[in-house]
Amino acid sequence: MESLPQNHANNDRLNLLRSRVILESDRIKSVSSMEFPGLSSRVDTNWDLDNFKKVPTMAIETVYVHNNTSIIVDEVLAHRLGLIPIKVDPEDFDFRSKNPDDPPTDRDTIVFMLNIECKENPTANPNERDPDKRFINSNVYSSDLKWAPQGDQGVRYENNPIKPVHDDILLAKLRPGQKILLQAHCAKGIGKEHAKWSPVATASYRLLPEIILKKEIKGDLAYKFASCFPIGVVKITENENGEKVAKVVNPRKDTVSREVLRHKEFQDIVQLTRVRDHFIFNIESTGILPPGILFQRSIEILIQKCAIVKEALRRKLKVLAEEEVNRENDANKMDIG
Repeated sequence: MESLPQNHANNDRLNLLRSRVILESDRIKSVSSMEFPGLSSRVDTNWDLDNFKKVPTMAIETVYVHNNTSIIVDEVLAHRLGLIPIKVDPEDFDFRSKNPDDPPTDRDTIVFMLNIECKENPTANPNERDPDKRFINSNVYSSDLKWAPQGDQGVRYENNPIKPVHDDILLAKLRPGQKILLQAHCAKGIGKEHAKWSPVATASYRLLPEIILKKEIKGDLAYKFASCFPIGVVKITENENGEKVAKVVNPRKDTVSREVLRHKEFQDIVQLTRVRDHFIFNIESTGILPPGILFQRSIEILIQKCAIVKEALRRKLKVLAEEEVNRENDANKMDIG
């Protein structure tokens, strides 16, 4: 069979990969998996956590502390505030100007206020030992941060107010007479500059497990075989003779514990391996953006990287071509002379 030109072959392979991408959302709200059958191991190294570090998010960057009488010092409190994920699409905001003299605007800054004071609970039992019942505002949570709309932000986010992703992040503990009064400014940034802007908790990939049965496993052994794997990996079915047999239905759920190899009766029957060109990517979001959106934006960043390298290569080849032409012209002049 005649081979295709290189560019046609690459296009056919690309279309094949696109048709074989599988997206599955796990039961956990902020975790998604993407499968890439047929992907070369040389490609997966280009799509890694570094791309997510360049996906921008909004995080608390500057904290103006007006009063803090808690035991948490200002610097530690500011650091804890900075690590709170903020639920807002960063695409709606601009990066702050590098010029320190430029004031913040409603297009590049989100403002939160924290004004909380701990007091005695007048309705509590005098012998109460639980601080949550004995005191009011004994714990300071991320839900105590109150968004202060700037400019037209109140209109833009009327139906979806800006707030922390999680309301129960503990920031500090207070006792009667202690209070915190501060203003926090959120700015747009990337995780490569600081972890507080990272949109992911973890991002990893693994090869698809493969479970090969060299012969049928029947009867009671079939049930024992199924018990060696997580639920859903092996299913008990009936063959044409009505016998119970084990069938591998979803190797993706296998945790590769190799428990089955502990049993001598299965050692010569089953072979555990991996599909070398089938990658499963797992993305665990901090909740700022859905994993699917994070994946899409990380791919866009990878495309931008490729475009930069391609343009640099084009310019280098152009320079080399011009140098070659100049050398030929110089050689012709010498021959004529």
